[in-house]
Amino acid sequence: MYEPHHIPPIPALRFALRIVAHAAFACALVIVSLWIGIAGYMVTEQMTLLDAFLNSAMLLGGMGPVKTEGLSPEGKLFAGFYALYAGLVFIAVMSIMLAPVVHRIMHRFHWSDEQEKNPQ
Repeated sequence: MYEPHHIPPIPALRFALRIVAHAAFACALVIVSLWIGIAGYMVTEQMTLLDAFLNSAMLLGGMGPVKTEGLSPEGKLFAGFYALYAGLVFIAVMSIMLAPVVHRIMHRFHWSDEQEKNPQ
């Protein structure tokens, strides 16, 4: 997916486009995850769209659910599994966003070391 170590780092414009592509993929993952949460809360707790969105967004954001009292057993199970899923989505989104940056930093270090060993 990324350029190997023996090829110079890509230009800044291509790197910016790579970041935009990663951000778009991360946003798509968050949107799909948000809709999963909304659907789950609407089905298990018969919440309105707005309440289901609020609970799902708060869980995805790491803040925790807004409504915790009066949940049905099915709603509690869904909320628990969705909270675990939301934690994994957070880690995945951070990894997706940081991967090109970390790769570029490591590539520049490696490329500069290789250039010092083999000056041309």
